[in-house]
Formats: sequence, C-alpha cells, structure tokens
Amino acid sequence: KKGGQFYTPKSLVKLLVQMLKPYKGRVFDPCCGSGGMFVQSEKFVVEHQGNVNDISIYGQESNQTTWRLAKMNLAIRGIDSSQVKWNNEGSFLNDAHRDLKADFIIANPPFNDRDWSGHLLSDDVRWQYGTPPAGSANYAWIQNVIYHLNDNGKAGIVMANGAMTSTNNNEDVIRAAIIEDDFVECMVALPKQLFIN
Repeated sequence: KKGGQFYTPKSLVKLLVQMLKPYKGRVFDPCCGSGGMFVQSEKFVVEHQGNVNDISIYGQESNQTTWRLAKMNLAIRGIDSSQVKWNNEGSFLNDAHRDLKADFIIANPPFNDRDWSGHLLSDDVRWQYGTPPAGSANYAWIQNVIYHLNDNGKAGIVMANGAMTSTNNNEDVIRAAIIEDDFVECMVALPKQLFIN
C-alpha cells in the first residue's frame, strides 16, 4: 500500500475476468500494478480450453518497483510482457499505448487520485464526455478506458463507490453522458472492506 499502491484481491480479479471472458484479442490494463489481471486472463483462457497465444497483453505502470514485480510475475508464468511498459509519468501524461484499441480492458486504478496532473490535460482527446476535475482522477480513468476500447471492446473497472453518485465538478454530467451513450452494461456493488489494506 506504500505510495498509493493497492493489491487487487484475487477474488475480485477473477470476477472481472469471468464477466469479460477474454478468450481472444488484446487485453489492456492502463495501471497494471503487479500484473494480476493478466495472470487471471491467461488462466481463464487455459481453464476454458482456449489458446493462450490468442490473447496479447498491454499494460502500463508508473511505479517502477511494482512494474518490476509485474515483469517477474509474468516471466515466471511464461507470459509475454514485452508490451507492459513503465514510465514515472503514468498513463495520463505519457500514454505508452496511445494508439491501442483493445478488445478487453481490466483496471483497478487508484481511487480518488488528486495528484494526477489534470490541470495539464484539460483539452485531452480522451475526455470525450467532459473534462474530469483536476482534484479527482476517477472520471479520467473511466474515460481513458473508454478511449482505448475498440468498437466491440468490453471493460471492467474497479472504482470507489463514491464515483457512482459524485456530483463534484461536473462528474455527474460526465457520468450521465457515458450512460446516455450506452457504455455501461452493469455496475456491481462490492462488499465493504474488500481491500484489506
């Protein structure tokens, strides 16, 4: 949990992967942490008699220590991590996969991140539903995910419960626009204290 890094519980990762069913295509995590989403995606394919060569993974991480853990986590499982990138600027300021349109995106971004440099990105092309507030990256992450989906892509994003009801700085306007554009299939309320750290 040092420096805002949170381990996503295995049960939650498994739920996301089972909902999305990433059998084939490009799987992307713009804040990949230690790579757990990728490991579960590969396990899902194997468990359902798919071919792991039918999926390719793309990721980005801003914490170098965590990125090294991801590279190791993937290497010991024989998973190609060549497209899992690190830079200390992060996905907003330095998008390592700027042109990627993914089939599946699975992400657990930092909740309510206030220090995401939003003031430098007010006119970013990713904000098609409205400029996210500089004081919280929740809707920046959501719109970043939407931007990186291909026309038939699916995403699973873990967010703080407050993101569903926030009216701060036009977050409700952005949320309404996303819903009206038919981007949300469902929201799943998770139990309290699921994140033990």
